[in-house]
Amino acid sequence: MGFFVMMRCYDSMGLMLLLCVFGFWVLPTKGAGGESFLQNSYFPSLPSSVNVGALFTYDSFIGRAAKPAFVAAIEEVNADQSILRGTKLNIVFQDSDCSGFVGTMRALQLMENKVVAAIGPQSSGLGHIISHVANELHVPLLSFAATDPTLSSLQFPYFLRTTLNDNFQMKAIADFVSYCRWRQVVAIFVDDEYGRNGVSALGDALAKKRAKISYKAAITPGAGNSSISGLLASVNLMESRIFVVHVNPDSGLNIFSVAKSLGMMGSGYVWITTDWLLTALDSMEPLDTKAMDLLQGVVAFRHYTPESEKKRRFKARWKNLRSKESSRSDDGFNSYALYAYDSVWLVARALDVFFSQGNTVTFSSDPNLKNTNDSNIKLSALDVFNEGERFLQTILEINYTGLTGKIEFDSEKDRINPAYDILNIKSTGPQRVGYWSNHTGFSVVPPETLYSKPSNTSAKNQRLNEIIWPGEVRKPPRGWVFPDNGKPLIIGVPNRVSYKYYASKDNNSLGVKGYCIDIFEAAVQLLPYPVPRTYVLYGDGKRNPSYDNLIGEVNANSFDVAVGDVTIITNRTKFVDFTQPFMESGLVVVAPVKGAKSSPWSFLKPFTIEMWAVTGALFLFVGAVIWILEHRFNEEFRGPPRRQIITVFWFSFSTMFFSHRENTVSTLGS
Repeated sequence: MGFFVMMRCYDSMGLMLLLCVFGFWVLPTKGAGGESFLQNSYFPSLPSSVNVGALFTYDSFIGRAAKPAFVAAIEEVNADQSILRGTKLNIVFQDSDCSGFVGTMRALQLMENKVVAAIGPQSSGLGHIISHVANELHVPLLSFAATDPTLSSLQFPYFLRTTLNDNFQMKAIADFVSYCRWRQVVAIFVDDEYGRNGVSALGDALAKKRAKISYKAAITPGAGNSSISGLLASVNLMESRIFVVHVNPDSGLNIFSVAKSLGMMGSGYVWITTDWLLTALDSMEPLDTKAMDLLQGVVAFRHYTPESEKKRRFKARWKNLRSKESSRSDDGFNSYALYAYDSVWLVARALDVFFSQGNTVTFSSDPNLKNTNDSNIKLSALDVFNEGERFLQTILEINYTGLTGKIEFDSEKDRINPAYDILNIKSTGPQRVGYWSNHTGFSVVPPETLYSKPSNTSAKNQRLNEIIWPGEVRKPPRGWVFPDNGKPLIIGVPNRVSYKYYASKDNNSLGVKGYCIDIFEAAVQLLPYPVPRTYVLYGDGKRNPSYDNLIGEVNANSFDVAVGDVTIITNRTKFVDFTQPFMESGLVVVAPVKGAKSSPWSFLKPFTIEMWAVTGALFLFVGAVIWILEHRFNEEFRGPPRRQIITVFWFSFSTMFFSHRENTVSTLGS
């Protein structure tokens, strides 16, 4: 570069010499796979070929679908004269052989070919290892199948996912659990990075919906039927009957065959699977009828890819390419073929933009590997892609529509507008019951038709078609049973020292009493099943306990339920659910009500006998006083003694209703 800066030319011959020197100096002397990078006769600054790597397991559902897609994409890119302007795109394949160790070695062999990008791997576990290699060599790593959410962390800046992040899939499943009004699920997962981190994301998503994973059942990778049987037997003892299965497509079907033998595919059970199940089923041509009967009622999620004419043409070409290599019945087309195809085109389009901006492709030795020459493993053959960071940024800025939909990345390096198909497995095959997208939630119309409308994920806007559950049940299952080894419901009751009519300690069989307790017990009696329960007093009984702390104990699972005169306020609703209020807020008096028979003398009950006697005496006293004041002047208060006595009593009685007929004439009597 110093020579280029210092050299000056003043005539046309010198300028031509300068361009030739610059054109040859910026290119590496040796290309991928030992080929020389020849000068492009039309664009001197462009290499005549560029290498891209592809690392995946050939003999797998995903690998068998991806390889023809890679071949088709490379052929189309090199045949398209409008892209890369004569630079040939070579693809270097390596088989990870479903092994972390072998995959790591093959990845290093891949990098020896001076690739500008590596597409793969399909394994999330291998993705964690190779991402460190990509970081060191500055080679963008584009995975079309690794969905582990933790791969998107800042630790792996050169890792880019062309498929969907499992964070979105777990959010979709959490939304489905909430849509069906379930609160607990059991997670069955393969015990590797893909399974553990996916289930961790599911737990976070469920927590936002006020639900949770009640039990995590980990399956050893490659576990046999006996191991799976023991695991499912222990799972069947749990309370929840909602099972979310997150395993690998190549061995996941064994779980359902074992579950069938244990009687766990009947009514009352719910099975939800991530995209692995549809990957396996889509790869079966034709569909296995026995598998369909086995999976009846299962709800499965699958990456949504919009229908298009280009997609249909590609599927037809893919089948022709695959038929030339194999005629196996499990070599069918699945969605990962589309992501593999789009990954190649993404690299090609990014290279086209990269070169049009005047960038070049150069490699240099890694100074950190200089001291490894003594080893038989020639790590010094691994070179750093000098323009790797710039090329990665170019990839992230690409925006076009591929077979899997719009390809554009957000600030977290995830695909925008993630969406999933929701399918219900029936005896005739998978049947779509709706879609999920992070734009509108659940819908029965394709997500792309709703992107032009404002985002709306409200509960009343969620729609799915009817689902047939295991056992040919149409009504959504309750989702739980009383476990054989379960514990009774622990109910927290405030141990009040005032207003004990609401809830307080008692010596009865329940240990508590009060208005709130009576209402709760009445509600329990209406349930069609028994509810084992234990009341536990909260507080020391010397002063009223803090109700905010009681709510905190429920949120911390110290209590399953709290029963008492708990006021519903906004802050508390953030942590727990409340029943419908059965008392109005404000000052009220709660008093015990005693049963009484109806009687004609009921009107006397407001006052005691003594009170009525005093009232009567006062009225007679008033009548007597009025008679004394009036009988000397008023003719109405005169007459025979019998009449005067009757007048006194009548006047006293009629005064109660202001209906007396006698008029008073004296000043004091008035």
